[in-house]
Amino acid sequence: MKLANYKAKVNPRNDSFAKKIRELSAKHSIVGIIDVTGLQSLQLQRIRATLKKSAKILIVKKNLIELVLEELETSRPGISKLVANNSGIIGLVFTNDNPFKLYKFAKKNKSSAFAKAGQHAPKEIVVPAGPTTFAPGPIIGELGALKIKAGITAGKVEIKADCVVAKEGDVISAQLAGILTRLGIEPMEVGLNIKAIYEGGTIYTRTVLDVD
Repeated sequence: MKLANYKAKVNPRNDSFAKKIRELSAKHSIVGIIDVTGLQSLQLQRIRATLKKSAKILIVKKNLIELVLEELETSRPGISKLVANNSGIIGLVFTNDNPFKLYKFAKKNKSSAFAKAGQHAPKEIVVPAGPTTFAPGPIIGELGALKIKAGITAGKVEIKADCVVAKEGDVISAQLAGILTRLGIEPMEVGLNIKAIYEGGTIYTRTVLDVD
């Protein structure tokens, strides 16, 4: 067998999950990729229960999703691109409902949380300009290490300008996570994080789905 003609196959141990993806895909016109990093099992159960009549959620390993979506390309062109550039703990959501309605539900049922080292930024993270409660000290150097401009005003540390400390998808370092927590900034989104949705050959990104 020539290497160029070789195609990865689903491991027999994962065959039941692969079969489930195929079945749900056949029954639903819309398939979405979701990120459930940081979502507790109890929260996921509640979301599943709420969406029971309109959508199905399946949490599967990324490599298995890639393999099965590649198989589905013949009947659903472009669907394999759904998983591209996505990291973290991902899964799939299937529905016949309006994709914008589904996204709106997911967005409405999210809560914010502090960042932890190793997590991926769900969106651009900005440290805003303004006063802080910090007294002058090593904190100025710590902020400077993250390229956050700071100075002293009225005996307290003040951030002089808005600063983008992470872009969407960036890995959050322990140093950045610590500073964000101390500043009271909760950049993480805990909930069903829909990254993109496939419908009829088109992939809608969050930028499109988030239109009012």
